[in-house]
Amino acid sequence: MIIKTKKYQLATGTYIKTGLVNVLKEQWWVILIALAICAGYFWIPSIWWIIGALIAYGLYVLFWVIQFTGVTQMEQNKTIFERLSYEIDSRQILMKLNPRQGMPIQWNMVKRAEIKKDAFILYMSKAQFIHLPFRIFNSENERKFLETILKRKELIK
Repeated sequence: MIIKTKKYQLATGTYIKTGLVNVLKEQWWVILIALAICAGYFWIPSIWWIIGALIAYGLYVLFWVIQFTGVTQMEQNKTIFERLSYEIDSRQILMKLNPRQGMPIQWNMVKRAEIKKDAFILYMSKAQFIHLPFRIFNSENERKFLETILKRKELIK
């Protein structure tokens, strides 16, 4: 069975938000560094340890926000934000710009997947993912079939 979706355009805000949440989840240990800097307060009592740690962590988050915002502005990444349809089967995901142009993505490129309340998210790296909202599927059976594929590929539990 092949799942053929409706055309969908990924909003830049959704890309930035999802990408930032993914990076902060993957690099959760950075907050431990900020807490270690805060612990300097016990060595030499000064509020500047805490302020410095907050500024450093804020700059870290700002760095990633700028990175993801920059991706949305780059010319070579414009195809990510165009209206695409998808053909999904157990061999690959085919991202189609039109009936003749498309790009296959093999399942081994997908590192993990998540099922959110309104979408499937397939992560390939920190900044690359496929966002498939439930509304682009033609039926409930197609959504369940994709979920079955993800379970068989051990991308979700």
